Order: sequence, then C-alpha cells, then structure tokens
Amino acid sequence: MSLAQQLPRRNVALNRESPPAGPVAFPTRTGVVDPALVAPDVRDLATRVRQLMGLHQAHVLQLPLGGQFFDIVVTASGPQAYAAIKVMDEIQRTGDEQDDACGPVIEDPQRSWLIWFVPPGTSEQWGPHRYSACLGRPHSIALPQMTASEPPGPYWLRPCRGDRLVPATALRQQLDEFRPGPPPHEAVLGSMLSTIS
Repeated sequence: MSLAQQLPRRNVALNRESPPAGPVAFPTRTGVVDPALVAPDVRDLATRVRQLMGLHQAHVLQLPLGGQFFDIVVTASGPQAYAAIKVMDEIQRTGDEQDDACGPVIEDPQRSWLIWFVPPGTSEQWGPHRYSACLGRPHSIALPQMTASEPPGPYWLRPCRGDRLVPATALRQQLDEFRPGPPPHEAVLGSMLSTIS
C-alpha cells in the first residue's frame, strides 16, 4: 500500500473562497548579544567574512595567517621561481583546466617576492629551508584586490580560488629543485607582510 493511499483525503470545492489572511507580525528583539557569549571561532569567522566582502569591494584586506584558512611560503621571484610555478600548474591541473592551475600565488614586484598560499599548519612543520620562509600565526598579510592581476603593486600571479591551496610537500620539492634566491629573511618578512598591498 502506497503512502498516498494511507493518507485521508479531504474533498474541497474548487470555487470555495478563502478568508483574507491577517497581518503578519514578526517579533522584534531589542537585546544585544553579549560578545563574551559568542564562541571565539565564530567571532573570527565573522571578522574574516566581513574582510573578504571588503576585498571583493576593492578594499585592502588584512587577514591573519593560520587558523583554518592558510599559511604562506615566501620565496624570491625570478626565473627559477617562475619555473617552479609552471611545474606546480602541471601538478595541480585536473581535466580541462586552464594553464594557471596552481593554487594562489601573489607576486610583490617591489620586493621581488612570491607569496604562495599553503594549507594551515604548514608553518609548524616547514622548518628551516634554504630557499623560502614559511609563516603562520601570529602574522597577518595584506592582500591585493581580487581583480589585481598585473603590476603596479602586488598582484595575483595565480588567482585565489575557493577549491585549492598550493600543496606544501610538492612546493618544497620544486623549491629544492629550482632554488629561487635570495630567500627573504623571516624576521624582516614578518614585519613587512601587513604592508604589501
């Protein structure tokens, strides 16, 4: 027996008039949410959502590293670094994607840096490296506008996509192979990240 056969049926006249609906009243709340009652991760998420909305509206976005979003690896730019990007394009390409399949990379032409976006927590495992510096918490980074795809100023050499970051292990292997240099000094790097855009 089907479900339709089990339900009782009510016969309604097709020309029946329905009474008018009354006014709809939604309760208004005047209370203010105590910030201490908001979970820290939700506060952080709300802040980041507001910042990302600002980035899409062409505002400068300063975003903390680490957490659930990303860490960064900073290398010198130049021919060796561009060769590493081309290999990362091949590694990350799936199906009929465009040529720039590598995860997000910012180029800062003023400082001759590439800033690679890697999974959060990478900075805790990266360790010393001859051709790069990896940073996470407590640093933050100022991102260029999402539409910035060429100089002047920092720009997205590889676009920021929602579905990928640069895989840290493959990146480290390519940096060891291509040896872009000179690497940025970590202490100087940490103090300058918030001013790159």
